Amino acid sequence: MKIAFCESCTGGLISNRFTQIPGVSQVFDRGIITYSNRSKIEELGVKEDTLSKYGAVSEQVALEMAVGLLNKTKVDIALSTTGIAGPTGGSKSKPVGLVYIGIATRDNAYVVKSTFSGDRNTIQNRATIKAFNEIRKIL
Repeated sequence: MKIAFCESCTGGLISNRFTQIPGVSQVFDRGIITYSNRSKIEELGVKEDTLSKYGAVSEQVALEMAVGLLNKTKVDIALSTTGIAGPTGGSKSKPVGLVYIGIATRDNAYVVKSTFSGDRNTIQNRATIKAFNEIRKIL
């Protein structure tokens, strides 16, 4: 099976950790850091309307990111992250630590919502661990 990542709030941490595994080149297709809204649109086909209506940190955007990456590539699993790592940028409805992980396979697509505590580094690390756990469940 082949896998690819498109990361926003984790900024490449998932891809970095994955490439530390010897022999991973046999299964890892690519990792894209789509931090800006523009990159989400251009690289992954996220709709401007979706970004306007729900914001970059949303279940809808995480899903469009993962599905867009799956459709762009020939991978079996595409995983996206979008969230608020902090320390600023949070709100009552979208607090610091809110992370959406989108997962798309040829048979299914869904989003996992989590809220992590801690500083920026801790939130990014916890999101990365959660992403790997979601991949483990699929496998």
